[in-house]
Amino acid sequence: MNRIRKENELLFTSIVEQIQQEYQAQGLGIMIVDKSGEIQYETYFGYRDSDRKLPIDQDTIFGIASCTKSFTCLAIMQMQQEGKLCVDDPVSNYIPEFTNKNQTEPVRIRHLMCHSGGFFPLPRIVVDQVAEELGLDEARDGDLAYHDGLAQEGVRRVAARLDAQTMEHGLNGRPGEYFSYCNDGFGLLSDIIRRFGGEASFADYLNRHVLEPLQMTRSGCDFVKPSVDENAAILYEKRSGVMRGHRDYHDNAFVLNGGGAMKSTLDDLRKYLCMYLNGGVGLNGKRILDEYSVREMSKPHQRSGFQSYYGYGFSLKTMDDLNIVEHGGSLPGVSSNIAWSNEAGAAVIVLCNTSDVPVSLISDAAMRMYCGRNPISVRGMWQTEPWSVETVRKACGMYVSGEGTMVQLYQKEDGAIGMRLEGKDQNILTVNPTDAIIRRKMTDGYLRLCMRGGEVFAIAYGSRMIPKAGVCEVTDC
Repeated sequence: MNRIRKENELLFTSIVEQIQQEYQAQGLGIMIVDKSGEIQYETYFGYRDSDRKLPIDQDTIFGIASCTKSFTCLAIMQMQQEGKLCVDDPVSNYIPEFTNKNQTEPVRIRHLMCHSGGFFPLPRIVVDQVAEELGLDEARDGDLAYHDGLAQEGVRRVAARLDAQTMEHGLNGRPGEYFSYCNDGFGLLSDIIRRFGGEASFADYLNRHVLEPLQMTRSGCDFVKPSVDENAAILYEKRSGVMRGHRDYHDNAFVLNGGGAMKSTLDDLRKYLCMYLNGGVGLNGKRILDEYSVREMSKPHQRSGFQSYYGYGFSLKTMDDLNIVEHGGSLPGVSSNIAWSNEAGAAVIVLCNTSDVPVSLISDAAMRMYCGRNPISVRGMWQTEPWSVETVRKACGMYVSGEGTMVQLYQKEDGAIGMRLEGKDQNILTVNPTDAIIRRKMTDGYLRLCMRGGEVFAIAYGSRMIPKAGVCEVTDC
């Protein structure tokens, strides 16, 4: 039920304006809908094209990046429903290029769906590089999202380097043991859909089994269409301190589409999220997924952080008395968040055409506002607990992600633990024997020490596990 009060709406606007200014967000579109599909709140900040001052509307196309992962898991659950696979099946049954040779237990489809296949983050295999090496030209060969040869080469490369990981170099544990965000795993999932979904490509499968039935007419994995669509957002990112805009939707895109290739609009995502709020039935009355599969996607399968979990293609958390099912996305020129709550009977969509904007904060504030609550969240009051001298000693060192993130834990003059992220000191509060909170200007981060044999071999930071340099380094074949 919509309980938006004028005073809360004013507070919400001030929050968005603060974030827009702080992060130089060029354009933001925000929508709240109820389960019937009725728009309860809609607002826009900035422009889809700042130079030409072109406005944003319900049909403006944005990249949604990792929000794509829920579409990938939806497709897998559809295929299970049709008897084409079982999420408990080993991945190698469907992708023989992935032999699972260095793990004592099989990596199952469900492990990839909740980022627990046992892999640390790896350097991104990007679509442009692979296409160039294959001699592909979109003007001649068609949109790369639909190119079968590109997908075949992509899965070969992804499978080979996952197979190259060992417990000594690159694996973080047994399948299902730890959560660590893995785009490669979702790449394999999209190739299972390509091979066994009955369509020519992963993009074709989504078009025919998800987007067309839900009448999401301005969504898809295409690279070319949004780059030439007049009502598509310019992608803005800061490089060398200067905000620059472009229309290159290939920028840093993963070679396999299941992890982040989707582009969509506020209105199309309204239809998508209402399908979940209605137990798998679209606003047009078409059933997309059975109720069991919706529940499986939106229930906890893997602990992902402090009081947070991961389902299948969705993150899960509680906010006051609400269970929130959501996912965010980030790519050059893309910051996105989609969220829904059965308790609230509503969904929130936040799309932005600028890199590294904390749109999840806007989403949370919007959900609170809709429920009649103060949109400004009160940060947790943490009871600090110093780490022991031995724990600090074991924790100290460099932690380096295959994606490029560098974290240093060091002992400060007072004996407490200190933290530097990319060389910049962070405000770290230890809250129990192995966990810490990272205080930031607008939100808190979470860090956990990962132990094996009494020693720290990695940290869980954000959504990634990052190995300690020299202990368990990642192999990129």
